[in-house]
Amino acid sequence: MNIPKIPLGKGVEWIEDWLTTYFGPIFDFIHAVIGGMVSGIDAALNFLPAIVLTLLIAALAYWIGKWRMALFAVLGLLLIDNLGLWGPSMQSLALVLTASLLAVVIGVPLGVFCAQSKTFQNIATPILDFMQTMPAFVYLLPAVSFFSLGVVPGVIASIIFAIPPTIRLTNLGIRQVSPELVEAADAFGSTASQKLFKLQLPIALPTIMAGINQTIMLSLSMVVISSMIGAQGVGAYVYRAVSQAKTGAGFEAGIAIVIIAILLDRLTQKLFKSKPQG
Repeated sequence: MNIPKIPLGKGVEWIEDWLTTYFGPIFDFIHAVIGGMVSGIDAALNFLPAIVLTLLIAALAYWIGKWRMALFAVLGLLLIDNLGLWGPSMQSLALVLTASLLAVVIGVPLGVFCAQSKTFQNIATPILDFMQTMPAFVYLLPAVSFFSLGVVPGVIASIIFAIPPTIRLTNLGIRQVSPELVEAADAFGSTASQKLFKLQLPIALPTIMAGINQTIMLSLSMVVISSMIGAQGVGAYVYRAVSQAKTGAGFEAGIAIVIIAILLDRLTQKLFKSKPQG
C-alpha cells in the first residue's frame, strides 16, 4: 500500500506566492534599503586608493592586535591588489559587512529576549536549529523569488544562514552572568534596563563577540554561493573559474577570500580584548 505523498513542497510554494502577492511593496522597500546599504559601503571602501585603505587597515590591525597582524594586513591586501581583485574583493566585503551588521542588529535583541524569556527561547531554539541545518543553497530560492537576482537576495540568504550564532551566544552570555551579581543589582534597586546595559551585557560581551565573529565568518562563506544568483564580487570569479575549469583563476580568487576571512576573524576576535604589550 502506497501512502500518498504529503504536498509539503506545494504548500511552501503556495506560501511563497501568497507572500509575493500581498507583501510585494514591503519586499521592494527592503530591496531598496539593503541595496542602498551595500552600494554605500562599497562606495566608501572604494573612495580611497587601495594603498591608502591598506595602510589604514594595517594601522587598525596594529592598534587592535600586534605588528604581525599589521604586516599580514599589508602583505595580504597588496597581494589582492596585485592580482587585480581589489574591486571585486571590496564588493564582497560590502556584502559581508552589510549582512553581518543586519544580523547583529537583529540577532542581539533576539538573544536578549531569549535570555529573559524561557518561553521565547523554547520557541526560538528549534527555529535556529532549522536555520543552521538547512543547506544554504535552499535559502537562495525564496530570496530570488522575493528580491529578484543580484546582491540583495545574497545578503538576505547570508543573514538567515549566519544569524543563529549571534542569537545563541547572546542568550548564553547573558544566562551565564552570576546570579549573585544579578541579586546584588536587584538589592541596590536597579531597573531591568540598568541591569541589562550596565551588568549583563558588559559581562556577556566576550561571549557575544564570539557569536558575532562566527556570524561574520558564516556571512563570508556565503560569498561564493551568492554569486550563483548574480551577486558580484570575488565569489563570482570563483564560480566562473569552477564552471570553466580554470584552476589558477579559482585559486587566486580563493586566496583573496582567505585573506579577507583571516583579517576579519583576527580583528573581531581582538576587538574587545585588551591591547597586547609590545
